Amino acid sequence: MYRFHHNIVDTQLFRQLQDLSTVLSGVSDLTFTYRFGSYIDIVDREVTASRMWDKAKFEYRVAGLKTDVYLRTIGTLSYTDVRAVQQYVQALHRFSLPKFGRNLFALLEDIRLEEQIKQERPGTKNVFLQRKAYLKHQFDKDRAAHVTRGLALDELFCLIYLRLQSDVAEPGFPRASEEQLVQLKRLAANLYEVFEAKSTSDIARICEQMLHVLSETSHYDMIHDYFVLPIRHVHTSAKNTLFDELTRTDPLENDDKEELDEDKNEYIDETFSTWHRENENSDRKQTFLQFELEVGTKTNMKGNGARETEDGDQAMGTIQGAAGQTKNKDYSDLESLDKQENKQGQRAENVYGEENKDAVKLLKQADAPTKSEVALYEAYVKDVEPYKRKLENILKKTIEHKQNAPRTNIMAGRLSRKLLPIVLDEKPRIFYKKNEKSKEFDAVFTLLIDCSASMQGKMEETKRGVTLFHEVLKAFQIPHSIIGFWEDAMEVKEHYQPNYFHVIHAFTDSFYERNGPKIMQLEPQEDNRDGFSIRVATEELAVRREKNKFLLVFSDGEPAAANYNQNGIVDTNLAVMEARKQGIEVIGTFLADGEIGELEDHFMQNIYGRERILVPNVAELPEHFAPLMKKLLLKAL
Repeated sequence: MYRFHHNIVDTQLFRQLQDLSTVLSGVSDLTFTYRFGSYIDIVDREVTASRMWDKAKFEYRVAGLKTDVYLRTIGTLSYTDVRAVQQYVQALHRFSLPKFGRNLFALLEDIRLEEQIKQERPGTKNVFLQRKAYLKHQFDKDRAAHVTRGLALDELFCLIYLRLQSDVAEPGFPRASEEQLVQLKRLAANLYEVFEAKSTSDIARICEQMLHVLSETSHYDMIHDYFVLPIRHVHTSAKNTLFDELTRTDPLENDDKEELDEDKNEYIDETFSTWHRENENSDRKQTFLQFELEVGTKTNMKGNGARETEDGDQAMGTIQGAAGQTKNKDYSDLESLDKQENKQGQRAENVYGEENKDAVKLLKQADAPTKSEVALYEAYVKDVEPYKRKLENILKKTIEHKQNAPRTNIMAGRLSRKLLPIVLDEKPRIFYKKNEKSKEFDAVFTLLIDCSASMQGKMEETKRGVTLFHEVLKAFQIPHSIIGFWEDAMEVKEHYQPNYFHVIHAFTDSFYERNGPKIMQLEPQEDNRDGFSIRVATEELAVRREKNKFLLVFSDGEPAAANYNQNGIVDTNLAVMEARKQGIEVIGTFLADGEIGELEDHFMQNIYGRERILVPNVAELPEHFAPLMKKLLLKAL
């Protein structure tokens, strides 16, 4: 989970909602996010869920967020008439209650869409029931507060919701103000028309009728917002439905036309088969031609079919092909192929995640250690010596045990005294071997240290813990890299986010005796873009030949970088999942200033899962690292 506006959001639920948005909408580049209110943004191509669910209990929060996605991706996307919304927005200028009008339209349109969705997808009924139960409780609570504060129109809006969603014909509101009960009674006939509404235009008409009634008696608009219009930037849409708007293609770049003489135009209506047994796609290895129509001339020549998304019935297009490498001539200089290569290059830029498309990797090599760094490192080595010695003894005894212990129950070797398996087993294993060769650690480590500004005051103790790791790994000749990471906030520009990787030790020089003091060069810097940094470290570990690969991330809080605060935790969680899919074990270490709260535990759990360590005080790092190292190294034997 991560905090946004001082709230916690479940990263697994976030990814589920993103998948729901993409699958249900049928629009592959439609992204999901949290906002104030639920709507579809046709400019930024995103669908949102309302933050009002943040304070709800878990089951109601999940139901609320899912129903927000259902209402927008199933309902608004296909069943809301964009033209009707545009006309209603224009009509609001004639009334003195625009905020009430927007909230009323959003509420009534959602009620209409909900019925449409439940009819189309009966499996959504349960979550909509949970949504209704939570909102009824909230509106009843808010209504009572509005009565106390004298917010007449806010109270009336709550009464409208409760009347529409009531399970009885004539619900009673004992604590409601008499004036608003009279208003509600005047609007009753219009309200019940909502359940007969078949289109967005019907909802808009009902809202306008109610605004006419209220404008005569209400002189002040409502104060609070409960809902927002379901379409953002609605004025930019040129289509009747959002699905058509989001999937439409751009018109041809040129606007010239060619008039054809119909008398001289020969048209032959004949069907040609495009299938032949020689081109049957049986092995799924054929290469197909892919093209886009970007430039052409409009004509008045009649065709035998319609292409809905093209601006002209027949056009001459620039065709761009893509195929595998050929053994014949090289056509790499062709303009169309250059253009295709550029497109592929753009896709390659996002290998570190969409949130990091502007992030740039910059390497910073450690300097030769100074005398003061050497002296400080020797002091740290002395401090962690008891933990190092204890670990070495445990690991050495384990290795000796594995070396001397005989292997039993094998198919060949020395005959065992236990011969009963000959009678009991179909394939008896009655042999054993002694004095197997000593096993070695088949492992590689990367220690990734957060060097953000928030590490000020914690870095010295962190370096002490890293020293323990380095000394033990070096003693057993286990290759490892130690890297500090940060983003330079002062150098960030548009489409440029410099991320520095301070290479203290590389895999190739981690055993050098005089390299240890370089650890002292780790210092707090600027921001931290954890997801990007984990992907960079994963790249280097993935190409290593060792069987066991470990990535340890040391940090003191959630990622914070340019345009990264909201989705940074989700991106980091995805980076961890991607690394684990490649067989890399990722462990997150949270460095606190004191007692660790529930929020921090949830935060780490939703990024790293069970593989996490929470250290209340950085001075306790060696004590926490010793059992971790024992566990990981025993895995690698």
